Amino acid sequence: MAETLPVIVAGAGPGGLTAALCLVAEGVKVVVCERGNALAIDLRAGSYHPPTLEMLAPYGVTDRMHEEGLLVPRWQIRDREEGVLAELDLGLLADVTPYPYRLHLEQHKLTPILLETCRRFEGFEIRFGTAVAGLEQDAGGVTATLEGAGGAETLRGSYLVGADGHHSAVRNALGIPFEGFTWPEMFLVLSTPSDFERHGFARATYIADPDEWLVLFKVPGLNPPALWRLAFPVDPAMPPESFLSDEALEARMQRVVAQDGPYEIVHRTTYRVHQRVAASYGKGRVALVGDAAHVNNPLGGMGLNGAVHDAVSLAEKIAAAWRGRAAPDPIGLYERQRRPVQIEYVQNLTIRNKRLIEERDPAVRARRHDELRAIGADPERARAYLLDSSMISMVRKAAQVG
Repeated sequence: MAETLPVIVAGAGPGGLTAALCLVAEGVKVVVCERGNALAIDLRAGSYHPPTLEMLAPYGVTDRMHEEGLLVPRWQIRDREEGVLAELDLGLLADVTPYPYRLHLEQHKLTPILLETCRRFEGFEIRFGTAVAGLEQDAGGVTATLEGAGGAETLRGSYLVGADGHHSAVRNALGIPFEGFTWPEMFLVLSTPSDFERHGFARATYIADPDEWLVLFKVPGLNPPALWRLAFPVDPAMPPESFLSDEALEARMQRVVAQDGPYEIVHRTTYRVHQRVAASYGKGRVALVGDAAHVNNPLGGMGLNGAVHDAVSLAEKIAAAWRGRAAPDPIGLYERQRRPVQIEYVQNLTIRNKRLIEERDPAVRARRHDELRAIGADPERARAYLLDSSMISMVRKAAQVG
């Protein structure tokens, strides 16, 4: 039987707004509840892989992203002392995707595009300053408890999408464990307008170093100037001034590329990094997407992309169920498609990426560096490597699950 109650979406991040867009485009009523009073500004994520661009293209979002985003046709893996180990050319995938490159665009520039596109459809509503604090469900739908400036209220929906981040109230209300671990070090992220491309760095570069690995990404920034975002490991046991002071940051930057004058640092922050996957992606009429379902380190740019992939997959199934055309247990099918590939691909690959650039054993480092050089020199091996790192293999594998 077709539904009449709206789908409730908890959270207006990329996952929540993508799910909302895919649903309202199919004629499904949606109410998005966002705890904040406006869209969040997240300065971490901002790299999009080919499948993500393909998924957002039918809604006009991908074209909008290209208006400001930066194309990244090649990316590098380097060693601090040895230089370039491999440069991977995404053009090798031109026969399998219309977007054979990464696109860099800050997450906080994507969410307004998604929201603006959602608002073009009837049946879309967003409530800022409103959090989903709890829920109850039965065979006919879900009753969400909302908390906002006016106090508590309830909202009845046909389904509920938990896209409310890694501290997800929806996941906690379902009693689903968030399994995994937290890395011992914090990540320090800096932004600077200094241009590393003129020194030979690709717009996405990973640098191995047993003492201080490093990741560099070029993002649009103020467009102009573009900004380079750099990530380093820091010891959380150290006092903050030891790694956040102007002097400490300058010394760190000079070790990347020495220059005569000081670096301009326009943004600095630290955050803890986790590798976790929810024991289940949902129950009954409630499902989790994005950080509510899984988190991982950013080495590979897979967290934000995974949220979009979750949302598109889930919305397809909920839209069919909302119209009374779904097979039994659409949430179960969503979990069977998305959770195993999250573990097999995203968790394994991001953990591998981090261990690759932080490896301390000289013999292991030498073997891995030789392997990377061999991959970079062999188009067939490079293509296979890129199919995994661009998340194409992951999307294909999920699609095979019926």
